[in-house]
Amino acid sequence: MNELLGNRIRAFRCAKNYTQEQIADLIGVSRQKYARIENGINSITLDALLKIADVLGVTVSDITRVLDETPAVQYRSGSDEGSSEKIFDMVNLFYANKHVYDRLKHKDID
Repeated sequence: MNELLGNRIRAFRCAKNYTQEQIADLIGVSRQKYARIENGINSITLDALLKIADVLGVTVSDITRVLDETPAVQYRSGSDEGSSEKIFDMVNLFYANKHVYDRLKHKDID
Protein backbone atom coordinates (compact mmCIF):
# COMPACT_ATOMS: atom_id res chain seq x y z
CA MET A 1 0.00 0.00 0.00
CA ASN A 2 2.75 2.46 0.94
CA GLU A 3 4.55 1.66 -2.30
CA LEU A 4 1.42 2.31 -4.37
CA LEU A 5 0.87 5.67 -2.71
CA GLY A 6 4.55 6.56 -3.03
CA ASN A 7 4.57 5.77 -6.74
CA ARG A 8 1.44 7.85 -7.24
CA ILE A 9 2.95 10.80 -5.37
CA ARG A 10 6.18 10.46 -7.40
CA ALA A 11 4.16 10.53 -10.65
CA PHE A 12 2.38 13.74 -9.60
CA ARG A 13 5.67 15.30 -8.48
CA CYS A 14 7.42 14.47 -11.74
CA ALA A 15 4.46 15.78 -13.75
CA LYS A 16 4.85 19.11 -11.96
CA ASN A 17 8.66 19.08 -12.47
CA TYR A 18 9.39 19.33 -8.74
CA THR A 19 12.42 17.74 -7.10
CA GLN A 20 12.11 15.69 -3.94
CA GLU A 21 13.97 18.43 -2.10
CA GLN A 22 11.52 21.11 -3.23
CA ILE A 23 8.51 19.11 -2.06
CA ALA A 24 10.23 18.22 1.22
CA ASP A 25 10.95 21.91 1.89
CA LEU A 26 7.39 22.92 1.08
CA ILE A 27 5.85 20.32 3.42
CA GLY A 28 8.43 20.83 6.17
CA VAL A 29 10.28 17.49 6.24
CA SER A 30 13.78 16.38 5.29
CA ARG A 31 14.44 15.20 1.76
CA GLN A 32 15.36 11.78 3.15
CA LYS A 33 12.03 11.44 4.93
CA TYR A 34 10.16 12.52 1.82
CA ALA A 35 12.16 10.05 -0.30
CA ARG A 36 11.21 7.24 2.12
CA ILE A 37 7.54 8.17 1.63
CA GLU A 38 7.91 8.02 -2.15
CA ASN A 39 9.78 4.71 -1.96
CA GLY A 40 7.08 3.18 0.24
CA ILE A 41 9.45 2.66 3.16
CA ASN A 42 7.67 5.06 5.52
CA SER A 43 3.94 5.11 6.01
CA ILE A 44 2.45 8.41 5.04
CA THR A 45 0.63 10.31 7.74
CA LEU A 46 -2.65 12.06 7.13
CA ASP A 47 -1.01 15.42 7.78
CA ALA A 48 1.78 14.72 5.27
CA LEU A 49 -0.75 13.46 2.72
CA LEU A 50 -2.78 16.67 3.04
CA LYS A 51 0.34 18.83 2.67
CA ILE A 52 1.66 16.88 -0.32
CA ALA A 53 -1.71 17.04 -2.07
CA ASP A 54 -1.89 20.80 -1.46
CA VAL A 55 1.63 21.43 -2.79
CA LEU A 56 1.03 19.28 -5.87
CA GLY A 57 -2.34 20.91 -6.54
CA VAL A 58 -4.28 17.65 -6.35
CA THR A 59 -6.80 16.20 -3.94
CA VAL A 60 -6.11 13.47 -1.42
CA SER A 61 -8.50 11.24 -3.33
CA ASP A 62 -6.43 11.81 -6.49
CA ILE A 63 -3.50 10.25 -4.65
CA THR A 64 -5.39 7.47 -2.88
CA ARG A 65 -7.41 6.54 -5.98
CA VAL A 66 -4.56 4.21 -6.95
CA LEU A 67 -5.58 1.97 -4.05
CA ASP A 68 -9.03 1.54 -5.55
CA GLU A 69 -7.53 0.57 -8.91
CA THR A 70 -5.59 -2.44 -7.60
CA PRO A 71 -7.41 -5.68 -8.33
CA ALA A 72 -9.14 -7.39 -5.42
CA VAL A 73 -7.87 -10.73 -6.74
CA GLN A 74 -4.45 -9.73 -5.49
CA TYR A 75 -5.64 -10.40 -1.93
CA ARG A 76 -7.08 -13.78 -2.87
CA SER A 77 -4.01 -15.24 -4.50
CA GLY A 78 -4.04 -18.23 -2.16
CA SER A 79 -1.08 -17.05 -0.15
CA ASP A 80 -1.93 -16.04 3.39
CA GLU A 81 1.52 -14.55 3.88
CA GLY A 82 1.08 -10.92 4.98
CA SER A 83 -2.67 -10.95 4.38
CA SER A 84 -3.50 -9.75 7.87
CA GLU A 85 -1.04 -6.88 7.42
CA LYS A 86 -2.81 -5.90 4.19
CA ILE A 87 -6.17 -5.97 5.97
CA PHE A 88 -4.86 -3.72 8.74
CA ASP A 89 -3.40 -1.37 6.11
CA MET A 90 -6.78 -1.18 4.37
CA VAL A 91 -8.61 -0.51 7.64
CA ASN A 92 -6.09 2.18 8.58
CA LEU A 93 -6.47 3.80 5.18
CA PHE A 94 -10.26 3.75 5.52
CA TYR A 95 -10.09 5.59 8.84
CA ALA A 96 -7.49 8.03 7.48
CA ASN A 97 -9.75 8.84 4.52
CA LYS A 98 -12.75 9.15 6.83
CA HIS A 99 -10.78 11.57 8.99
CA VAL A 100 -9.79 13.63 5.92
CA TYR A 101 -13.42 13.70 4.79
CA ASP A 102 -14.58 14.83 8.24
CA ARG A 103 -11.91 17.57 8.36
CA LEU A 104 -12.84 18.84 4.90
CA LYS A 105 -16.54 18.72 5.74
CA HIS A 106 -15.97 20.81 8.86
CA LYS A 107 -14.00 23.37 6.80
CA ASP A 108 -16.99 23.74 4.47
CA ILE A 109 -19.29 24.37 7.44
CA ASP A 110 -17.01 27.02 8.97
